Parts: sequence; C-alpha cells; structure tokens
Amino acid sequence: MTYQLRNVVIAIVLGVLAAVLVTVYVANYRKHVQQGAQNVDVLVAATDIPAGTSGTAIVAGHMLKKLTVPRTALIPGAISSSDQIVRLVSTDQIMSGEQVSTRRFGDAAELGVRAKLKGTTRAIQIAANPNQVLAGTLRVGDRVDLIANLKDETGGNSSYYDRIVIHNLLVLRAPAPVDVKNGNLASAPESVMLAVTDTQAPKFYWAIKNADQNASSDGGWALALRPVGTAADSPTVIESFKTVLLDGISAAEKARVGIKGGQ
Repeated sequence: MTYQLRNVVIAIVLGVLAAVLVTVYVANYRKHVQQGAQNVDVLVAATDIPAGTSGTAIVAGHMLKKLTVPRTALIPGAISSSDQIVRLVSTDQIMSGEQVSTRRFGDAAELGVRAKLKGTTRAIQIAANPNQVLAGTLRVGDRVDLIANLKDETGGNSSYYDRIVIHNLLVLRAPAPVDVKNGNLASAPESVMLAVTDTQAPKFYWAIKNADQNASSDGGWALALRPVGTAADSPTVIESFKTVLLDGISAAEKARVGIKGGQ
C-alpha cells in the first residue's frame, strides 16, 4: 500500500468514526431531552405552611395539592406522595404554590421546643431560686400553676394577697438537676421554660416582676406542680392576712379575741 493510499484509508476511517460518534451523541441527547420533557406528578403547597407544622397536620388540613410539571422542573427532594412527610415536621415556611421538598422537613428533635408552639402559644423562660422552679423535681412535659404574693399599696395602705395567677402551664424545658451537697439548691439560680398563650404572657410577666420579693426569700412567687394525668381546678381564691387568720374560726373564737363582725 502506497503512502498516499494509506492516508486516504485513515481519513475514511476517521470520518466514519466521527460520523458514528455524532450519531450516538445526537441519539443520547434526543433521549435526554425526551426524558426531561416527560411530565411527572409533584405535590405543591395549597396554602402557606408555617415552620413547625407536622406532616400529619399538613395532610389532615389538606395543605397539599397535586401538580403535573416537566421532569426538568422538579426541585431537589420534591415529593409525589404525602407519605414521604407524614412523620416529619416542616423546618422552614413553605409558601403557597411551592413544590414541597423533603429538604424543608426534619424530625421533631430538630425543632426542639418550636415543635410544641402552635397558634397563640408562646415560650417564656425565667431564672429564679431553685425552690421557686422546683429544681430537681420538675421534668419536661410536667404541668404547673403560677402562684404569687402581690402587694397592694393603693389608698396609702399596704396589703398582701396570694392567688394562683395562671393554671396548667406546660414545662418545655426543666431546670437542671441540683447538687444538694454543694449547696446548689439554696444559691445558684435555675431557669425553666414554660408554654404560655399570648394573653397569658403579659400576666405571667407582670406577676413575677411585681410579686413582693421582700415578703419572702424565694422572690414572692413559685411554681406549683400539678398531678400527672387528670388534674382538677378548684374555684380560684384570693388569700390575705384576714382570710388566712379567720378561715374556719368560729364566731365564739372571734369574740374571744375581740374580733367583731368577722373583721
């Protein structure tokens, strides 16, 4: 084979090979385009979904709707079935019309106390004497009442009143365990986080800020632990010097010590 003929043969072979490669590339590209153009079903938000909404609440509230989009329009983690999020909690707000992605969800542990806040519920944290917040006893999930000793100075006279200010508050975060041997129970403040409604929050804050701290070493207010399970509430009462002194005392005994007319 002459040198010239060999070059011709090589050129023909390279030309054929190039044609084959172009054909394969075009075929693959066409297949890719066809697959990308294929329509698929995806779930989108039918309404705004706030962060902290459980998958169960999303499904029960009909917050999802099905939409058909080209495969190329799918976002990472897009879901086609509500089963993919039913045991999860939204970690970010999802706007109406957005594709719902598993990347916007996590388990309840990722949200912490945020997973327990819904609607008008708020979280408030306070630090106080360990005795006030039942340090060493209180646990997450317990229910407590707030009791306060309040001072009335209207009219130029000082009067003290005790009452349960708010009933049935959920403990979101309990005080740390106390170290009695090192005197922790008597000195170091402990914090507690409670769930309150937006209307309870100002009442709670007012009570702990205005309770008479000089009336007792524990700050003038305390948390009272409620029973586990079914708890009952008696009618709210207000106690004062007179009510405590005279409660259950007979008229004869009042007369004996010189108290007239129940005063």
